Amino acid sequence: MKFSVSLKNNHDFRRLYAKGKSAASPCMVLYCRPNRLKMNRVGITVSAKLGKAVVRNRLRRRLREVYRLNEDKLSPGYDIVIVARGRGKTAQFRNLETDFLSLCLKLGLVK
Repeated sequence: MKFSVSLKNNHDFRRLYAKGKSAASPCMVLYCRPNRLKMNRVGITVSAKLGKAVVRNRLRRRLREVYRLNEDKLSPGYDIVIVARGRGKTAQFRNLETDFLSLCLKLGLVK
């Protein structure tokens, strides 16, 4: 991720959930909020309800790759959290990518 840093702190996630804008699709929910930095910060969340560690890590890797391939299309200066949903486990990669881009368009993240 050349334009981004990962979100790691719990209070950053909580602030995004409480005060950020959100958009949802069957595969994921996207939360965003402007930060005062010149780069994006990204966090990816996959619930234990979606499966065991192998399933969750695979979905996390796929979502990270979707973001990495499209991060140059996004405006800098945002905190972004991607929350995986149940359909994301079985979705094809191109469906994950189109969902991600459509949610970014809804939230005004695309340049």
